[in-house]
Amino acid sequence: MGSFKGKVMAGITTSVDGYVAGPDDGPERGLGVGGERLHNWVFGGPWTYDDPRGEMEPVDAQWMAKGMADMGAVVGGRATYEASGHWGDENPWGVPFFIVTHRPQEQPEGGAFTFVDGVREAVEAAKEAAGDRNVHVMGGADVIRQALELDLVDELSIIIAPVVLGGGKRLFEGFTRDLELEQLGVTQSRHATFIDYRVKR
Repeated sequence: MGSFKGKVMAGITTSVDGYVAGPDDGPERGLGVGGERLHNWVFGGPWTYDDPRGEMEPVDAQWMAKGMADMGAVVGGRATYEASGHWGDENPWGVPFFIVTHRPQEQPEGGAFTFVDGVREAVEAAKEAAGDRNVHVMGGADVIRQALELDLVDELSIIIAPVVLGGGKRLFEGFTRDLELEQLGVTQSRHATFIDYRVKR
């Protein structure tokens, strides 16, 4: 897309042992057994699916605000969409949101989400929608792996939560490509370590 002047930025939270979800994640089970602890940084501490409330602490909020400042579109996976309960059928980002799925015909009415068959196709559609702003690939893990495999990602943020899950869904499970990264910065809070990389080409 010749009009795209932004960057494609991927970001996801993992445990210290590399899991993006605990065992038995999925619809109505969220991030699996113990997986909600990965996102304590989002809520400023422990939270539950029954009571997902809380405020980010200043360091976490500043990192998040910086990443969202120039966000023009978002790409997410169908599994993440289902595990979140469709975000209550409301787009949580306020920018065009593209969901990667093999069943695009199941796109809900209302225009909150656009279902797209394929990671490359979703990223290209997001770039067109974003114009001169950035595209954020939020995961899940499979979508980020595919985006990296397809050389679509300019910057990658790995958010490491201070927890060892011991099982679940690994970020780089089955990933075989050799990538070289340039470290752009590290931010640390009580609840997470944020490592930002540029993907070298």
